[in-house]
Amino acid sequence: MKMYKNRRKRKWWLGILISLCVVCGILAGWAGLTWDGPGSMGASQSREDRPWNLILVNKDYSIPEDYSVTLLELSNGEKVDERIYPKLQEMFDAARAQGIYPVVVAGYRTHDVQQKLLDNKILDYENEGYSRNEAEKLAKQWVAVPGTSEHELGIAVDINADTALCSSDALYSWLAENGYKYGFIYRYPQDKTDITGVINEPWHYRYVGVEAAKEINEQGICLEEYIENVYGTAG
Repeated sequence: MKMYKNRRKRKWWLGILISLCVVCGILAGWAGLTWDGPGSMGASQSREDRPWNLILVNKDYSIPEDYSVTLLELSNGEKVDERIYPKLQEMFDAARAQGIYPVVVAGYRTHDVQQKLLDNKILDYENEGYSRNEAEKLAKQWVAVPGTSEHELGIAVDINADTALCSSDALYSWLAENGYKYGFIYRYPQDKTDITGVINEPWHYRYVGVEAAKEINEQGICLEEYIENVYGTAG
């Protein structure tokens, strides 16, 4: 009789434990938690779940298929994502107030325009005597393959100086020191080429938002490193 009672107790406790596990599983699913290994519950986040200003696009990660953008045309005909315009204008106003005169020379690009730029760069190298393979390799150091260019996002701009009013060096120095205050980062610094895969481009600035830009600037990192730190993955 005593053994029978013990078996009944064990079954009762087992039932409670099973019920608790089921409840925990339901709650975890409701909260959207994922298990990626010891100590990594919810540590990673898919690209689709990230805010638009932190989409990573480079040689390894192309523009999401469902990405869309609403464009705003600047006074010189270049276009940008309308969401970055207020901060872009604020940054330019601040620069002009300090005797620096920036001009957006490249904003949003279509897939076709990006392809033409790459084709022309390849042709330039071929005309210099490089083989087709060599020319393609060299060209891709300067021009992104279509689908992997931040310009196709509409939230990156190439900024040059109005050289009639200020020097290019003065502009690049000002941007490097102040761009982050307005949410723009120096996207391809010289000391990060091995990570970004792009040579130094002091004219190329990418909008990531003020908070992210501040952290990237303070830590001296590039966008790839920031994404990995925040989301646990470089993609």
